[in-house]
Amino acid sequence: MLAFEAPVTFDTHPDRYKHWRLSFDGPVATLAMDVAEDAGIKPGYKLKLNSYDLGVDIELHDALQRIRFEHPTVRSVVITSLKDRIFCSGANIFMLGMSSHAWKVNFCKFTNETRNGIEDASAHSGLKFLAACNGTTAGGGYELALACDEILLIDDRSSAVSLPEVSLLGVMPGTGGLTRLTDKRKVRRDHADIFCTTPEGVRATRAKAWKLVDDTEKSRDFPGAVARRAAALAEASDRPRQANGVELTPLSRTIDETGYHYAYVDVCIDRKARSATITVGGPPRPQPSDPEALLALGAAWWPLAMARELDDAILMLRTNDLDIGMWLLKSRGNAGDVLAADASLVAHRDHWFVRETIGMLRRTLARLDVSSRSMFAILDESSCFAGTLLELALAADRSYMLLANDPAAGPHVTLSAVNFGMYSEVNGRSRIETRFCGEPEPIERLRAAAGTPLDTAAAVETGLITAAPDELDWDEELRMALEERASLSPDALSGLEANLRFPLFETMETRIFGRLSAWQNWIFTRPNAAGERGALKAFGTGAKAAFDWDRV
Repeated sequence: MLAFEAPVTFDTHPDRYKHWRLSFDGPVATLAMDVAEDAGIKPGYKLKLNSYDLGVDIELHDALQRIRFEHPTVRSVVITSLKDRIFCSGANIFMLGMSSHAWKVNFCKFTNETRNGIEDASAHSGLKFLAACNGTTAGGGYELALACDEILLIDDRSSAVSLPEVSLLGVMPGTGGLTRLTDKRKVRRDHADIFCTTPEGVRATRAKAWKLVDDTEKSRDFPGAVARRAAALAEASDRPRQANGVELTPLSRTIDETGYHYAYVDVCIDRKARSATITVGGPPRPQPSDPEALLALGAAWWPLAMARELDDAILMLRTNDLDIGMWLLKSRGNAGDVLAADASLVAHRDHWFVRETIGMLRRTLARLDVSSRSMFAILDESSCFAGTLLELALAADRSYMLLANDPAAGPHVTLSAVNFGMYSEVNGRSRIETRFCGEPEPIERLRAAAGTPLDTAAAVETGLITAAPDELDWDEELRMALEERASLSPDALSGLEANLRFPLFETMETRIFGRLSAWQNWIFTRPNAAGERGALKAFGTGAKAAFDWDRV
């Protein structure tokens, strides 16, 4: 981002939505897509046929958050369209064609994190999703449907589902499309091959036979079928039938030349060093432990407030500060207050508000794991890496902990129950388990040490940190490590980090992000897609793309 250029922001409100209509009918919410053609987040393209850009996805993300927290009695969500015979035609091709490579990849990453969030809410919060595809469902539009628990496609003899990226754009449906076809819907490889190379897609009867959708319905019966399926999904949900929601009040955020500043999160950017120091603070005072008292605090409850601010800070940095390749993770606060808040999270994890807050923390921390930035945790004498805040250090590529002359006065780290699975990564494992590649002995040693403050020597001995410079070498060793990292190729680092952060354990989500980081990242830069005569540039012009036919 140029010095103090107006940044892209990610906070909005239903009153300001341009592209979605959110409505409620008892336990069922309906999110209806109605994209305003002339309201793109950037000028130069029209969002025709319910095609979407980052602005459309920002609203979707906001709507999902509000359903989770402000409407706890909603038990199922219908995602559909208000446009006739069109559900969603996917990411806007003209937007992609005119966007920088970094914008395309960041856009795809945020899009997929939002879809992962839909699946996360279904798996952990009992919020079920039905894609009511009332017309043509193509590309990213079909990928949105794939994120839902069920897909219902209208059978009007023309509507189809499709992933046309290979045929039309010279790229691939790698922002989750291919992976969800095979891993989630168990579509056969040969059927998927035909499907992904047939630009017009597959209509109702074959789509159901190939497991591309769950069911189809004739036009006249489609609304009734949607209502019945949404009601059935709601009935099976374990979300509360009676509860008062928590308003997601606007974030208190200041943006200036030095960075982004919130109540509990501070981002200080050093543009010369191409680094950002992200400092996350603990509770300002002891937090209540009774669920009703937590509800009374609402969005001001520290775990939720901190998670929302950190989530926003990550998105702001990823989108607006592309040259800031190093994130230094620090913490401040009272470890006892953090651990007490953790105890409330564990004790009341089945309460809807606590459960949703845990989900918010889990998804926010997962954004760190998949961000293409180098992350070093800095544990100095003022640190508060305990419980939930320790997850920041566990997410880092390296951690440096001061070896103080007086161990009692130096930094400590403290594990709590939340570090052993509550905030699972996209590989489905805790960061402790991932750190030790699933080996049981070091994990059990740390589990036995939970609740005990560990000084630097103990943190080194148990493998929780990377290095422990003493007071004499602290500044110089950090300087050398940061300067060395800043000198390395950002492309090589992105590939290195993406490989090292998820060892051993593979899930649908890690495969999606692996393909996005490597395959799609590479394909997006190839001349067959992005060159002057590539498919992305030729789309809509009437000209045929010119391909280099060599296989690489």
